Amino acid sequence: MPWRLSVAPMMDWTDRHCRYFHRRFTRRTLLYTEMVTTGAVLRGDRARLLAFHPDERPLALQLGGADPGELAAAARVGREMGFDEINLNVGCPSDRVQSGCFGAALMRTPGLVAECAAAMIAAAGPVPVTVKCRIGVDEQDPAAVLPAFLGTVAGAGVRRFAVHARKAWLEGLSPKENREIPPLDHALVVRMKARFPDLALVVNGGIASLDKAEGFLARGLDGAMIGRAAYHAPALLGAADRRIFGAPGPDVTAEAAVTAMLPYIEAERSRGTPLNAITRHMLGAFQGRPGARAWRRQLSEEAHRPGAGPELVRAALAAIVPRPEPVDPLRRAG
Repeated sequence: MPWRLSVAPMMDWTDRHCRYFHRRFTRRTLLYTEMVTTGAVLRGDRARLLAFHPDERPLALQLGGADPGELAAAARVGREMGFDEINLNVGCPSDRVQSGCFGAALMRTPGLVAECAAAMIAAAGPVPVTVKCRIGVDEQDPAAVLPAFLGTVAGAGVRRFAVHARKAWLEGLSPKENREIPPLDHALVVRMKARFPDLALVVNGGIASLDKAEGFLARGLDGAMIGRAAYHAPALLGAADRRIFGAPGPDVTAEAAVTAMLPYIEAERSRGTPLNAITRHMLGAFQGRPGARAWRRQLSEEAHRPGAGPELVRAALAAIVPRPEPVDPLRRAG
């Protein structure tokens, strides 16, 4: 069950380079694309928008839209391109999303979400269709709205929901503020699991460590989704396979993950990808470690220069102070 831990879809962040880097830390965690609108999938540069490296899997495609026919067509594209899940965005509060009457605005129309989901399920075939939602919007009472929403959409065949445990305010708060100001209500999501035991419920919002993720799993939820913390301090994912999925160690260090990126960087540079398009997602690799500031500064200041490549990453890596090797107390005593 890769959804036991997932990295949230994040606009302008979880592109293919970011996902490839996160995959150096964890083989089992479910990764998501940025939200892609149905219009972009059906009429845009599909190869550029949806391309992914096979190593990124398990990988979910998140779609934004509110037209059942277009969502079905986009889900069919996702199935044909090999995504492991198709997710419908019912949580994004941005102005662009509101103007299209989708994203978090769909919390007001669960019947339409159910219609969209049914069409996507029919088109996606064996690929699971899931929904990422909020606990409510604006003046809605989450304790009443969320169970009604889950029940209606589950009736269309959706078996897994990722629930961002905050309301979204469609007017008065920016997208950034909507990620921080509305209070979290994790307890409501836990109660929904008791009310809908046959649904797989993944909690999102304010989860910044594997300790917190494990805590929600222990409370009966089926998964935890980490957002900004995974981006700003991706090394936390290095222990995910062992702690969340029970895989044998050792855990992946930031040094190992960065080193594993070098062949990928070399290949991407040969195709014309600028180095900073990749390394901008790697700046937080050593968050909290001695040398992290020098690492960030060198990549930020030099990765945009023409010709910059893997050698710059190696040079920046030299600024990181190695962690001391653990000492065997028995050996010391002897």
